[in-house]
Amino acid sequence: MSKRDELIAKYAADLKDKCGVNPDMDLLTKVTVGLGPSIYNADSSTVSGSDESELATVKNNYLIKKLGLSESDDLDGAIASVMDKYGQSNRNKYRAVVYYLLCTHFDKASVY
Repeated sequence: MSKRDELIAKYAADLKDKCGVNPDMDLLTKVTVGLGPSIYNADSSTVSGSDESELATVKNNYLIKKLGLSESDDLDGAIASVMDKYGQSNRNKYRAVVYYLLCTHFDKASVY
């Protein structure tokens, strides 16, 4: 099993155990592959739910640039909703899981 496959399995477990979501493994794999080498870096593989600059990066680089959404789509509300679903007390919020939840929230699987 490759390192990426191990990480995808870990993300799927997080989605099931912490978010109560039964993941679409094909979409989760595509989201993970789309993140490139950042999933192997301890700092860039996670999202800090309390860091405003980190959340702005998620909003600008993922929601606006990648998914093609606009400010009128209540991006901040969606990010807050995903952070609540993942659990505010959960320190390690994996970027792939957050992006997967945002992608499904906006029904943008077609982007992948």
